Amino acid sequence: MTTWVLLRGLMREARHWGEFPMLFQNALGAQQVVTLDFPGNGSLHAQTSAASVAEMANYCHTQLEQSGYKPPYRVLALSLGAMVALAWSELYPAELEKMVLINTSLAPYNPFYQRLRPANYPALIRHLLFGSAVQRESLILRLTSTLESRSEHRQAILDQWIAYAREYPITSANVLRQLRAAAGYRAAPAAPSVPVLLLAGQQDQLVNAKCSLTLAQHWRCAIRLHPAAGHDLPLDDGVWVTQQVRGWLDSRSCGRV
Repeated sequence: MTTWVLLRGLMREARHWGEFPMLFQNALGAQQVVTLDFPGNGSLHAQTSAASVAEMANYCHTQLEQSGYKPPYRVLALSLGAMVALAWSELYPAELEKMVLINTSLAPYNPFYQRLRPANYPALIRHLLFGSAVQRESLILRLTSTLESRSEHRQAILDQWIAYAREYPITSANVLRQLRAAAGYRAAPAAPSVPVLLLAGQQDQLVNAKCSLTLAQHWRCAIRLHPAAGHDLPLDDGVWVTQQVRGWLDSRSCGRV
């Protein structure tokens, strides 16, 4: 039975996937799609966030095992979630079958100024650590999505995200722990032992798409670039994401990358 595990990034929870899990499952015919919250986020907001990416990976391993999902798993992960997926593949290489990593960045491959655009530092520090739910979510949506700023769809998403943040508030301490975990993680020098597809939005205002291009070059793996999407690719164009994953899976079954 094929189980896809979906992992999101900093301060995000399973509900931030929106309708994407259903879209993804229908498009790929996946038998099971599982969305996990990391400790400190979403339904686990009262818990203390992990101090390292490796701890987050261990959490995924344990949570799936306790929930009765059997490996091998296929993972689709965004941003910090993609770092966790990579650490997971290093710690438990037999558990992962394939990985789709979206808009991620990794030390030592990518320089700090590409991993997080310096122009965003002041706003991120001000609003993520000290801002209200409205300020935080407005900033996150502005930096991660290219949806039309005045569209009704964008406003509906923002209202929903603010409601999530108020229902399951994340503490400043947990935001800091997650930031430190991401900053402190260093990928292994060797390429991942499982097949990887990299997806990146060329209009990403948070992480430079060059990060994914550099990883693809080092790992000699497949990469697809979306010309108009931002950091939250599944939000900006979930249909495109599913098309790229499906095409990649089909090409691999035919012996092509």
